[in-house]
Amino acid sequence: MKIEQESLLSLQNVVYAYPDEEPALREVSIDIRRGERIAVLGNNGAGKSTFFLICNGILRPQQGRISFAGEEIRYTKKDLTELRKKVGIVFQDADNQIIASTVESEISFGPMNLCLPLREVERLVDEAVEQMDLEAYRQRPPQYLSGGEKKRVSIADILAMRPEIILFDEPTASLDPKNTALLEETLDKLSKRGITLVVSTHDVDFAYRFASRAVVFSRGEIVADAEPDAVFSDASVIREAGLKRPLLFDVARLVRQAFPQVVSGEPRTLEEFRKMLGLDGKPHT
Repeated sequence: MKIEQESLLSLQNVVYAYPDEEPALREVSIDIRRGERIAVLGNNGAGKSTFFLICNGILRPQQGRISFAGEEIRYTKKDLTELRKKVGIVFQDADNQIIASTVESEISFGPMNLCLPLREVERLVDEAVEQMDLEAYRQRPPQYLSGGEKKRVSIADILAMRPEIILFDEPTASLDPKNTALLEETLDKLSKRGITLVVSTHDVDFAYRFASRAVVFSRGEIVADAEPDAVFSDASVIREAGLKRPLLFDVARLVRQAFPQVVSGEPRTLEEFRKMLGLDGKPHT
């Protein structure tokens, strides 16, 4: 019997439109559950960024409601503070998020604003610095760090708030392959700690490796919400949302068609693909 995960963040019939524009979100309903790894997919203008801003309380729905852990958000100062502690957002451009003169003061900014005792702030900063391997950068000005290092600082900013959900807006954008691999390792570590991860991305190959659930937006609506294999198998969803299929998904499908009696499986990574081909444990380059 499948055990249903605990719902943390719930949106019910949420509508939002910017002035003089068509609705960016149209009757969006979704439950985000504890421990999930969700990829949010869709073209530019599909509603992904607005969805994130609604989830974090930066924008307020014009219709519908939002609940966290079963409690409806009333948009009081207290409610919004609690929501933003529990639901952190890492923006695409780290420079838009980083404001302090040193890495340490940057990471301490959020906890200090919560008026926590100094010792508690120091403990939270120490934990975040350790988790993001930033000890050598504590007194460095963030603006002089590399793109990958800035991304780690922006994630540490959120970790210092002890979130239950982290939203990542295009986290692999502008990162080179090495830093993309490091980011994926970081996401794995956060997931193993039980943090719910929701990642907006145009990189379908990354999404296929990362996600246990794919949510697809098109013209402000959720047009698919299922396991990645089911989403990428649906030609109508691919066509409506303007997506492409992950390379490994298509290659595995072609191999299965060519050798149906020998090969089976749905590999998400190159290592899984090697196992699918029966090459596990054999030398490779």
